[in-house]
Amino acid sequence: MIRKWKEGDWAVYRKQKSSTSPGQRAKMVNPSTSGETYRYMVEKYWIVDRVLPDGSLVLRTRRGKEHVVAIDDLNLRRPNLIEKLFRRSRFTDFKPCQSGVSSQSLPTS
Repeated sequence: MIRKWKEGDWAVYRKQKSSTSPGQRAKMVNPSTSGETYRYMVEKYWIVDRVLPDGSLVLRTRRGKEHVVAIDDLNLRRPNLIEKLFRRSRFTDFKPCQSGVSSQSLPTS
């Protein structure tokens, strides 16, 4: 049985990034074909701000940014027990919400 998402749920989102020097939290690091940059994944610890009528989730970052993510996105998951215990501050140390959803995170029509 799949548990539905609701406001206040903790979420882990695996985000793909690219840079010349990946940070300590980078996973699955791969060099680009030219060898000057790296592509990698970083796990982001966000909170469900609200569930939209179409089933998408508005996730809020620690700094108050909002991202709209499809509920069936393969990069979205619930935190495991270890993350809940040892990464608790990443979920509870949030700043107040900004008004509105950022234009970057809105799906385009």
